[in-house]
Amino acid sequence: MVKDTQTVISEFNDLVNMDSSSLSSWLKTSASEHSGQQKKHGSHETIGHNSGRHIVRILEKNPDKDPGKYDEEDIQHMRKVVSYCKRHLAQEETAKHNTNSKSYKSLKNWGHDAQLE
Repeated sequence: MVKDTQTVISEFNDLVNMDSSSLSSWLKTSASEHSGQQKKHGSHETIGHNSGRHIVRILEKNPDKDPGKYDEEDIQHMRKVVSYCKRHLAQEETAKHNTNSKSYKSLKNWGHDAQLE
């Protein structure tokens, strides 16, 4: 069952607990660049790092989080972010306790800093 758009927006705004500046700074670190799964088409950028760049654009485009200002591409990516974060937060308890874990770094690429919960 596909979530309605308002639910996706609400969950995205709850789960993405980093602001655009913090996320952008994190994405410039070596830890961020080397966390996660590589894209299949030969890029050296990980899927999560690419996602983080997309999240920064969404946050910068709509800093007031006005639901009417998201376009379909934003909503589609927000769905991926919500799905990823919820799944990994449910599976990976270490992300909440160990900032050196792959889980913590990967979630942070997706805009969720488990230390801010």
